[in-house]
Amino acid sequence: QVQLAESGGGLVQAGDSLRLSCAASGWKFSRSAIGWFRQAPGKEREIVAAIGRNGGNTYYVDSVKGRFTISRDNTKKMVDLQMNSLKLEDTAVYYCAADENAILTSLPIRQSDYDYWGQGTQVTVSS
Repeated sequence: QVQLAESGGGLVQAGDSLRLSCAASGWKFSRSAIGWFRQAPGKEREIVAAIGRNGGNTYYVDSVKGRFTISRDNTKKMVDLQMNSLKLEDTAVYYCAADENAILTSLPIRQSDYDYWGQGTQVTVSS
């Protein structure tokens, strides 16, 4: 059974850092591109970052460039999202998702590209 489990969310102050982790099990993780999405209250879910199968290529939405870093460890089946200089507008539920059998250069950024989703972890940034 395919499972994705996010962890690391919490309540922080603006300017702080937080590291989210996504643990995967149940399928060939190294064949999947992984994305982090977020959904703020009253807003659509949006892509935050994505990482290719071998970690060699990454994508970031403009609003997090220079502040967030996505990384993966295929031996541990983990993908992390390091979030620095957090802002109030980063408050959201963060989800990791997997695009199974992605090609090596694939960096999917649409929700419909992804096959599996985690349950999400809440990140709240206060002033």
